[in-house]
Amino acid sequence: MKRICKRILSVLLVACALVLAGSLVAAPAQALTTEKATARPNEDGGSGVIGGIPTRLTWEGVVEPGEQIASVTLMLPDTGKFDDSTTKVTVLDGLNRTPIEGKTNIAANVLGVELSEPAKEGYKLRLEIEDTVFPPEGGDVVVNGTYTTADGSTKDLAPSKPISTISNTWVQQVVTWLDQQPWVQAWNSNQFLGMFLKPQLIVTSLFSLFPGWLVCLGIVIVAYPFAILLGLVFALMKLSKFRVLRAIAVVYINVLRGTPLFLQIYIMFFGLPMMHINIDNNVLGVIVMAINSSAYLAEIFRAGIESIPVGQYEAAASLGMGRLMTMVHIILPQTVRRVIPTVTSDFIMAFKDTSLLSSVGVMELMMFAKNLTSVSGNMTPYVTAAIFYLIVTLPLIKVVSTIEKRIARSERGAGPRPKAKAANDEQVDEETPAQENGATPEASLASALSAPFKAGTSVFGGVADVR
Repeated sequence: MKRICKRILSVLLVACALVLAGSLVAAPAQALTTEKATARPNEDGGSGVIGGIPTRLTWEGVVEPGEQIASVTLMLPDTGKFDDSTTKVTVLDGLNRTPIEGKTNIAANVLGVELSEPAKEGYKLRLEIEDTVFPPEGGDVVVNGTYTTADGSTKDLAPSKPISTISNTWVQQVVTWLDQQPWVQAWNSNQFLGMFLKPQLIVTSLFSLFPGWLVCLGIVIVAYPFAILLGLVFALMKLSKFRVLRAIAVVYINVLRGTPLFLQIYIMFFGLPMMHINIDNNVLGVIVMAINSSAYLAEIFRAGIESIPVGQYEAAASLGMGRLMTMVHIILPQTVRRVIPTVTSDFIMAFKDTSLLSSVGVMELMMFAKNLTSVSGNMTPYVTAAIFYLIVTLPLIKVVSTIEKRIARSERGAGPRPKAKAANDEQVDEETPAQENGATPEASLASALSAPFKAGTSVFGGVADVR
């Protein structure tokens, strides 16, 4: 048994020796070992290396024991170039700098460095090549090359680890063009303008922040219909004859309006996971925004409903209409027209409040701006984020102002007189109270919503104005 074990052990030792010998034959020893090859980020406001734009390439190699190196040649892929580069050659003996200098020869994508005297074993050779241009198409760039020993033999360098580069898009080309403009350099030389309104960073921020802006719009657009529905339900509950429904509505509205949205976000985003309820951040953001806005919309709808004169209900009852039909066909259409400006203003507030979701990791506009600011060390991304908010809020503010002017003009009776009906139409008594305020059974929520935006006719305060 012992003899068999010895034989097995001998076979294993021989096999290991053969594998080791084969590996030594397959991988010839290097006199100069590539230690690293890195590139300085040249993305304005980012940490990436962009192809086609000058950057700094740092290459380091170590001379192996028993060897001496006379020259080194580095090579980039065909579309890269060293044409306008300058090279700093440093030879280190441990931590001490040696007096060895280098002479550089450049030919397109090939850079050669001839040392004033051979670098001895253990020396570290560092090449810092400014204005190196990597291939504009981007991708993983590997630095190859050759080296020459003191005895005159030339060998191939081991390829460096890949350097990840970004393709040179037209946006980056615009940034490069701006970098070369004298007026941009003068602009950025001003401390305030360079910190808050850097042109190059504005261009990159517009495209970097765009996905976050879409998330903001998506959250508020999806959330607001649910907020309107919830708000209308709780407004009707607060006006209900039943005390229990009124109590529920009062508690719901007062709690949500009486606590900060920021606190509500934290409760939802950190409280639900503690209860093992995990919801996607964007979906949870929609839920929080819808619930918060519904409380304010409930009060807006309640005030709008209560602003309708009691005579409207009495006129509808005299025509035999029930309470539900009166509410749907007469009260709500007039309420919607009256609250449109206030609802639009609340929509603007909800859109701006989506910025609070960045505090819990939702990748919306402010989160993108925060990340870009931390990388660039410049406040321009926040200013660009303000531009994105204004793109939505300023037109809506103008819409609110226009609607309010039309409502005020109609309620003053300043609009044109009602359009005469066709002769074959059924004549309706204009003195009927239910019609004096525009309350006809045929009225609908759809016509009420579209009325303020129509150029032809609008109905406000019981007067049908022809535009």
